[in-house]
Amino acid sequence: MKELNKHSKRLTQDESQPASQAMLYAAGLTDEDMSKAQVGIASTGYDGNPCNMHLNGLKDEVKIECNIAGLVGLGFNTIGVSDGISMGTSGMNYSLASRDIIADSIETVMQAQSYDALVSVVGCDKNMPGAVIAMLRLNRPSIMMYGGSTASGNYKGKKLNIVSAFEALGQKVAGEIDEEEYKEIIKRAIPGAGACGGMYTANTMASAIECMGFALPYNSSIPAQNPNKLSESERTARAIKNLLELDLKPQDIISKKSIENAITVVNALGGSTNAVLHFLAIAHAADIEFTLEDFQRVSDRTPLIGDLKPSGKYLMEDVHSIGGIPAIMKYLLENGYLHGECMTVTGKTLAENLADVEAIEFEEQDIVYQKENALKSSGNLQILYGNLATEGAVAKISGNEGLLFEGKAVVYDGEQAANTGISNGEVERGDVVVIRYVGPKGGPGMPEMLKPTSLIMGAGLGKSVALITDGRFSGGTHGFVVGHITPEAQSGGTIGLLKTGDKIRISAEDNTINVLLSDEELAERKAQWEQPPLKHKKGILYKYAKSVASASKGCVTDA
Repeated sequence: MKELNKHSKRLTQDESQPASQAMLYAAGLTDEDMSKAQVGIASTGYDGNPCNMHLNGLKDEVKIECNIAGLVGLGFNTIGVSDGISMGTSGMNYSLASRDIIADSIETVMQAQSYDALVSVVGCDKNMPGAVIAMLRLNRPSIMMYGGSTASGNYKGKKLNIVSAFEALGQKVAGEIDEEEYKEIIKRAIPGAGACGGMYTANTMASAIECMGFALPYNSSIPAQNPNKLSESERTARAIKNLLELDLKPQDIISKKSIENAITVVNALGGSTNAVLHFLAIAHAADIEFTLEDFQRVSDRTPLIGDLKPSGKYLMEDVHSIGGIPAIMKYLLENGYLHGECMTVTGKTLAENLADVEAIEFEEQDIVYQKENALKSSGNLQILYGNLATEGAVAKISGNEGLLFEGKAVVYDGEQAANTGISNGEVERGDVVVIRYVGPKGGPGMPEMLKPTSLIMGAGLGKSVALITDGRFSGGTHGFVVGHITPEAQSGGTIGLLKTGDKIRISAEDNTINVLLSDEELAERKAQWEQPPLKHKKGILYKYAKSVASASKGCVTDA
């Protein structure tokens, strides 16, 4: 099978490399194995997170199936960060940074070992873009395998998910539930292995990457504990062998059109704002020009048809029950929203993959709607500009929040101060909560603001309070929220000049975000502003703050 490796940089079969051969013999390879293609199987599996705790088992299955297929599967691990566990703590500062560490570490192992192909077995939010960024840098035959989402929890007949736990805290603070009910909800919210079940960041990225062509059909929607998830290992091994035979590589698959396909699915299903950061970074890795304006263009032409959490009612397990992401993609393709000619990891085009997929029965379910009955005529991701965001900001507008908000700023320098203030009743109806100095450099690491938005929701203020930040939002966030404000406060952005009491106007009608102050007043405040020192003096967060690009550039660290 040496012909599979005609473009490989691997040296292990070279007789002038006796040390490398000796090492491989010691690792258990045979003479026959030495002529086979070597597949690196990268897992983000670890014990402490339900999103990831089953991934090493899947990695082992992929390895077995690769060996059966006549390849040599060689597993290795990289890191993961549980957003659910780190949320609302200083640990969240490491979440976005983990994306680039994952990309760097997969690239490092694959290049150092000169493996011929890559399968990445991934789970939580930053795992997936990290893996795809590495694939694009390496440009060797590659497939991403998502571990699937968890089943829903249940309490008193009501479906639960990870956001239920955060919102229960807000309900407890507001006196709507007692301590016992609060504990029962958090105990039952997540029943086992798998990523968060709504159209939060994990499922957003898995669905979008499948549509972009880097994962096998149905990969994103098969639940973690469904028996078909194990059978995916065999499909994956056969597919990676086919990619080697075809010499079909990530740079042959990705294009501006395939990224547009991905963003179409994000908007159609009400996906996470984190997709903006991640696909900007993916485009950067592929040397494809894809900007905030492209996100807006795709959103403008894409109807919101999925009634999925956090803004809607349903979970990914419900999507699986109506045919999964391929059924939704088939509908979008037939109605002119996707580019069917784009190549995928099956070795076939997107249109060819979807040809035999059964159509959605719209009359029998209300999870996904036809475009004529769309929940919103355009996508939920909106790019805003104004004197508060001269380089752009990202809003998630499902249509439930309204399209215009004007209110008094209540300013907090950091998430912890905001959580305390909201819990103490400092925020009233009509206010705009401002959380700043939590951007890529100022955070550092651009932490997610799920806890403050959940406190707002739990306190019953979700439709009467807006929140803006130079940080990020969890895919589980909903409400009138605007994040990724650039320039960030740490870099001298206008958000760093705000004072409590300033009037802020946010419009999703003309996509603007402004503080109602004169240019002269802002210039005077800017003259008095002093940049605070970085919060870390050494270590990964210091290196991250020194190297990270702005949110409008995808927070890449190699620009």
